[in-house]
Amino acid sequence: MKLPFLSSQEVIKALRKSGFDYAPKRGKGSHTALFKIDEQGRKLLVIIPKRKDMPKGVLLSILQQANLSKDEFVELLK
Repeated sequence: MKLPFLSSQEVIKALRKSGFDYAPKRGKGSHTALFKIDEQGRKLLVIIPKRKDMPKGVLLSILQQANLSKDEFVELLK
C-alpha cells in the first residue's frame, strides 16, 4: 500500500485517533512529541517534525516508532 503525501498536522491527527497524546515537557520549536502506553505497558514516544510535506522516510520512521503498520495508519486517516 502506498502512503499519501501528508502534513505533520495530518499525521498528528491520525496518531491522536489511535490513542496518542501530547507528551508533556517534550517537543520544542519545530517538533511535536506524542506518547502512548501500549498493551504491554511500554511507553511509545513519537517525535514529529513540523512540515507541510512529510518525507516518506520520516513518515515510515514515525510509523515504526508508533508501532503501526501502513494499513493501520491509512485506516486512521479516514
